[in-house]
Amino acid sequence: MTPNPPRVSAVGLSLRPIFACIAAALLAGCLNTEHPLALGTLERDRVALTATVAQLVVDLPVAEGAPVTNGTLLVQLDDRQQRAAVKRAKAQVAQSEARLQELRNGPRTQDIAAARAQLAGRKADLREAQITAERNQELITRNAVSQAEVDRTKALRDAASARLDEANEKLSELLAGTRPEEIAQAEAELSAAQAELAYQQALLAELHIVATRDGVLDSLPWNLGERVTVGSPVAVMLAGKAPYARVYVPEPYRVRMNKGDRLRVHVDGLDQPFEGTLRWISSDPAFTPYYALNASDRARLMYLAQVDLPDSAAELPNGVPVQVELPDQSGDRASD
Repeated sequence: MTPNPPRVSAVGLSLRPIFACIAAALLAGCLNTEHPLALGTLERDRVALTATVAQLVVDLPVAEGAPVTNGTLLVQLDDRQQRAAVKRAKAQVAQSEARLQELRNGPRTQDIAAARAQLAGRKADLREAQITAERNQELITRNAVSQAEVDRTKALRDAASARLDEANEKLSELLAGTRPEEIAQAEAELSAAQAELAYQQALLAELHIVATRDGVLDSLPWNLGERVTVGSPVAVMLAGKAPYARVYVPEPYRVRMNKGDRLRVHVDGLDQPFEGTLRWISSDPAFTPYYALNASDRARLMYLAQVDLPDSAAELPNGVPVQVELPDQSGDRASD
């Protein structure tokens, strides 16, 4: 037995066109514009400032939602350990600088005087050893000393001569000054120490989480006293003075829009529109694959665009719906 189809009352059929007309009238009344529109919301650039080390949060000087300027301290992480590392690096730099200066100054006059005195003493020792060796050489002819004694005095004379040569070379080294290779090594050690200091200072600076742009502090994900994890956001900013309209442009209007175009932006809740500037529009559609779509389907493609608002819109919050007037079918701009 075939079931009976559901019945549709005449009243229901008669009300459908009325509902459609009411919806169309409401839509036209809300938009209140003859131009085609791109729909979207107000947005600001979100800047997430992340932690580079796992340290405790010791200070949160700015409250969420407060306006901040570039360089404002937002989050302070525990920096005691890193400050000690910076002090150690500074000490190493000071030591390397002193070593380099010492080599550049060369030997002191006192060191040279001491080397001259040592050379004179070595000469006296050599004369005494020579005299002893010559005397024993004469005595051995008369069998007054043994051959062993003669050999010993000759060895003492040779040792004294060697010590004299050593003292002479030591004095010559002092008079010649520092070798260029030693100065080059000291300069390289100083450069390495300075680089290490700069690195440690950079690590210390990263423990002071500061605003990198003007804007509003949106959120602080970590509480005071918590230990942050490496790579996690510790402060999130909404950058920029005024928001921008983030809208989707239908495909038929994409070819008539270029960076720098002046467009009117309607914000929900405000009667007067803003004059905005198209700062960016995507070259790729939001729905893919675009190459597989026919003409009617391509009309459904959307291109993401961003329209800057003037500074007079700085107080507007994020997320408010907006409508941007698009160029009409003749190709004229909405602002013309």
